[in-house]
Amino acid sequence: MTHHITAMLDVHPQAAESAEKTKLAECIAACIQCAQTCTACADACLAEDMVADLVSCIRTDLDCADICAATGAVMTRQTASNAGISRAILEACRTACAACAEECEKHSGMHEHCRICAEACRRCEAACASLLAALA
Repeated sequence: MTHHITAMLDVHPQAAESAEKTKLAECIAACIQCAQTCTACADACLAEDMVADLVSCIRTDLDCADICAATGAVMTRQTASNAGISRAILEACRTACAACAEECEKHSGMHEHCRICAEACRRCEAACASLLAALA
C-alpha cells in the first residue's frame, strides 16, 4: 500500500521534501490500515458471546476507525494544505490510537482480534508522532 501512496506523492506538483514524504506515506498507510483494523475488531467484538463486556472496546474501535480514516484522507491532500489543521488531526489521531490500543490491550489475552487491533493502533500512533515531529 505504501508503494502506491509514495508514487502518488512523488508525482504531485506540490510534492513534499523527500524525508517528510517518506514519513507522510508511512503515516497515511498506517492510518488507512488502522481504520480497517479497528472496524474489523469492532465487528469481531460484536460477534463475541460476552458482547456486553466489550461495549467500550467497540465504541473506541469505531471512534478510532473514523478518526484514522479522516486523518488518512486529510493528509493525502497536498494542495493548499493548512499546517494547523494537519497538526491538529495528527494529534487527534495519535490520541485516538493510544486510547484504542489501551482499551484493546485489556481484552487481548482473551480476544486475538483485540491484540491485532492494539498493534495496528500503536503503529499508527507512532507514525502520527513521527510525522508530527517532522512537521515541527
